[in-house]
Amino acid sequence: MAPKWRELADKLAEQIKSGEYAPGVQLPQIRDLVAAGEGSKDTVHKAYKALEVQGLVTSSRGHGTVVRQQTPLKRLGIARYDKAKWRDGDEVAFIADRVASGRAYRRNEQTQRVSRVPAPPLVAEAHGLHEGAEVYARARLVKEGSQPTHTLTSYYRPEHVEGTRIVDPTPGPAGRGGGFRVLYDAGYEIDHMKEDLFARVPTDEESQLLQLSPGEWVVELHRTTYTADGTVVEFAIGVHAATRFSWSYDFKVPDSAKTEGERK
Repeated sequence: MAPKWRELADKLAEQIKSGEYAPGVQLPQIRDLVAAGEGSKDTVHKAYKALEVQGLVTSSRGHGTVVRQQTPLKRLGIARYDKAKWRDGDEVAFIADRVASGRAYRRNEQTQRVSRVPAPPLVAEAHGLHEGAEVYARARLVKEGSQPTHTLTSYYRPEHVEGTRIVDPTPGPAGRGGGFRVLYDAGYEIDHMKEDLFARVPTDEESQLLQLSPGEWVVELHRTTYTADGTVVEFAIGVHAATRFSWSYDFKVPDSAKTEGERK
């Protein structure tokens, strides 16, 4: 037989999934459920913690236990980098994700700080620099409303971005079209990129910054962006709250045998 707290957690989870408790709604106070005969204070507390681990609710002092938005943001894989979005329009990557998800956005939901720092090992390797060489780090925190969704820190060679809007710490994207448009205008048109994804347990600092529930993991992204001649113009490290995104890729299936035959 399941413990009482587990039965209560399952009951509340069903009520959340059925819409009885909608996103943004605060669950009853622990004392109210105790008074209603749902169990002891410890039982209700454990049930609420179980809901947090499942990613169904968030708990904070002053706000109580609140039902989370259950539909994750669609994080586009390839389409978010379509040149028509940022070169010819003004739809930077995080905005492209919001549009694809049918979600509202404000440009100031992306904030950043820019600094010139010694290149960490991963950054130095990606850019072909010696460890400790100076690079620009553009660190962004992206939110949906008041809830953080992910961080993204892009690293650039100074000679590629010095004097451009990329090194301007003003909140929001780096002007019309964002960073990729800035690079394009500077003569560095992006041609292809590589993304590597890693799921892992967050650090304490990341848990606090992203307002993660206990037990919630993150997805770390490494993005290397190249020009047509193979020059690396950006290496970025992103940390995404795992339950707040779905990852969507739509691409033409390659046929390397056919391509090789056309070369002969």
